[in-house]
Amino acid sequence: MAVSDFDYFGIISAVYQLIQIIISWAFSPLPPQDHEQQKPLGRVAIIGAGITGISSAAHLIGAGFEVTIFDDAETIGGIWSKVNKTSGLQISSLMYRWFPAVKYTRGYPRRDEILENVKNIWKLYQLDQRTRLKTRVKSVTRHQSSTDPAKGGHSRWVINGDQSEVYDGLVVATGTCGKPKMIDLPNQEKFMGKIVHSSHLDGVELKNKNVLIVGGGASGIEALELAVAKGAKKPTILARSDKWIIPRLTLVDVALSLNPLGRETFLSKIPEFLLAKLHYRDLEEKMAPTGPFYAGTPIVNSSALQDIREGKADYLRGDVLELTSKSIRFNKRTRGTKPESKGREMNLDADVIVIATGFDVPSLDFLPKDLFPEDYQRPNLYLHHFSVKDTSVVCTNAAFVGAVGTVGHVHIGVYARILAMFLLEPSTRPSTKDARLWVDFIRWFKANAPGGALSHFSYMEMCIWMVSFPFFRPSRLPYLFFCLFGLGYWHVEGPQDKAVFHWSVTKLIPHFRAKSSRIRKQRIGGPDAVKVNGA
Repeated sequence: MAVSDFDYFGIISAVYQLIQIIISWAFSPLPPQDHEQQKPLGRVAIIGAGITGISSAAHLIGAGFEVTIFDDAETIGGIWSKVNKTSGLQISSLMYRWFPAVKYTRGYPRRDEILENVKNIWKLYQLDQRTRLKTRVKSVTRHQSSTDPAKGGHSRWVINGDQSEVYDGLVVATGTCGKPKMIDLPNQEKFMGKIVHSSHLDGVELKNKNVLIVGGGASGIEALELAVAKGAKKPTILARSDKWIIPRLTLVDVALSLNPLGRETFLSKIPEFLLAKLHYRDLEEKMAPTGPFYAGTPIVNSSALQDIREGKADYLRGDVLELTSKSIRFNKRTRGTKPESKGREMNLDADVIVIATGFDVPSLDFLPKDLFPEDYQRPNLYLHHFSVKDTSVVCTNAAFVGAVGTVGHVHIGVYARILAMFLLEPSTRPSTKDARLWVDFIRWFKANAPGGALSHFSYMEMCIWMVSFPFFRPSRLPYLFFCLFGLGYWHVEGPQDKAVFHWSVTKLIPHFRAKSSRIRKQRIGGPDAVKVNGA
């Protein structure tokens, strides 16, 4: 067989599918149909039906909790249900495994494949029966049965004043992408062309159009790729400041996220130098930032740089001065200059102006304000996710500002299981003083970090937080492997239906218990099917 006939991509695809099967088998919690019949360990309200909300719900269902998901949208999927159908992952899908059982067909899937995975997980874990769409959460209040967190207790929660349903915990999974963020450009009423947000480009004709993209972040880069694909005339990004762009190479992206300090050090000059010389290359002066790498979220992309390099697209650094009827007056600046400093004025023809300024951060105004006192509002939360006042509230991925990392099932699952531990074992809960102390320590340790102490972190840094926190309190150590890997389970036992933790090296033990329970019921004439956790 000739070397040219060897199917390298087929081999890589087969290996990737095998990796996904192994990850799913090793880390996916048991779906409800495989559970032993028992009372729910507790009830958790999950606010948000995006990937974080659905992943958290599946992990909690797998741990034996009952959940209810609330979302004001008409469909599940969060931000992925609101973007262009051509939108896809900027990072490898191997780093975007928001739940262990997701199965991608390629390295960089697009919107519809991501949403199909969301739907599959939603149905597999019977979350479709537990989701309330078109239901806006306007208020979250404490139920009278709440106990004092300052004395080792925790609040119990009521959604929208409905006292008939009480929840032991809250997962706030509203994310950081809400409504499209539109900005008013100077004199934009004069412009006779089309102005559109980057998330609303489906159906917009761009072929042979002069397209100017205002914004040089991830939204701008994605809009540039789409405009090139649609045949626009040399679409151009207008960026106020340069953002770091890293290549679509999984090993490189993982390596950059392994900085354990999550901040600039003297060693940070090495990746900055290598990125400028090996990734930007001839575009270094045109596009490469002069600021630190570990200060913001990098953009993962290779094709946009190549399009610019080949003259199919362009990138200009500077400030929009004003719009005319058919153009943008622009102040082009040189590398390293600050916004609005003097540059060279130029006039850029435009038929379509794309606003690529991202999305507004969803508000948490529906939560009691005392959950986030003084200087302990997001992102300054305990373990970056929990309220310092009450650890029955976890804001998974809702406190994100910037990071070098990924959207992984690892941390979503870990934080869901930490919440489960806090709800079931009072001795493991941190006091408000201890929770504040953790935040204060991180802020002291990263006092000079250019991206902020908790406003920017690396994925390795977050893993260190998750692995180290059980050692601050001995009562947490028996649950270490449950929190980190899902090993072990709670079983309701005794006349008082007490939840007792059982160590297990495999998730198959509760599966065998459930199977044995069904066999026993069948032998004594019981039902063939067992209700799921009382649902």
